[in-house]
Amino acid sequence: MNWIQNMNNALEYIEQNIADDITSEKVSEIALFSKFHFLRIFHILTGITLGDYIRLRRLSLAAKDVMTTEMKIIDIAYKYGYETPEAFTKAFRKLHKITPSEARKQEKKLKAIPPISFQITVKGEKRMDYKIVKKEKFKVAGLSKHVTSKNGENFKIIPKFWQETCDKGITEKLEKSAVESGLLGICYDYDHEHENFNYMIGIRGETIEGLDEYEVIDVPSCTWAVFEGVGSIPNAIQKVVKKIYSEWFPATHYQHASSPELEVYLPGDPSSKDYKFEVWVPVVENLEK
Repeated sequence: MNWIQNMNNALEYIEQNIADDITSEKVSEIALFSKFHFLRIFHILTGITLGDYIRLRRLSLAAKDVMTTEMKIIDIAYKYGYETPEAFTKAFRKLHKITPSEARKQEKKLKAIPPISFQITVKGEKRMDYKIVKKEKFKVAGLSKHVTSKNGENFKIIPKFWQETCDKGITEKLEKSAVESGLLGICYDYDHEHENFNYMIGIRGETIEGLDEYEVIDVPSCTWAVFEGVGSIPNAIQKVVKKIYSEWFPATHYQHASSPELEVYLPGDPSSKDYKFEVWVPVVENLEK
């Protein structure tokens, strides 16, 4: 499958240029993806950012140089892009729990971070049903929160945000002002390299009755891949999102359109195993694949 080969081509480029300046733009270009799509899918599939992966690979190879060569520590630091020996020693100690000099003297075993490769896994699970929908631009209104995805913190912050919003009676006000059925969870303004984004609990529309302070953002005209899900929130929706990036995108000719993503929470009991929801992902066709 071209998707797998393209991703592995990008990883091979990283290995061949590990001691040089590697930009996310260049890596994404080799994978034939937009920067946004590549960084998002890489993070979801591996659990770390592209920048962290490159840093860990450099420190792993630096450890090998420390233990198997007579290169000066300062030269190893410069080889792998550290501006000072002190910065290299700090990063080395954080990963290996020992300084480069101590590792060389004591011949300690150090951590090795192997190169990543992507492979096709046939699971035999139920296929992902979806539909493609085109929508003109529209506005959404609601309350926003800046969220970090470092160490999976977003999976804790967002459910807590929903609970707080519900406890304050805000979700009830949102539902009364919605121009379409269902509350929305809107993910937007992604910064994948720094692992953060904004998350809004809102509705389609521009005004919220009974609420003095709220934000309004524009969702641009685009094509959406719409996925239906069933199960209790938040676990069920987190599983659907993971499947979209690990299974659906690799099997199609689409990539992310870099616009906001929507979670549509339909009427019902979100804690029920039969609760129905939707995930709307903005997409564009990747004609180069």
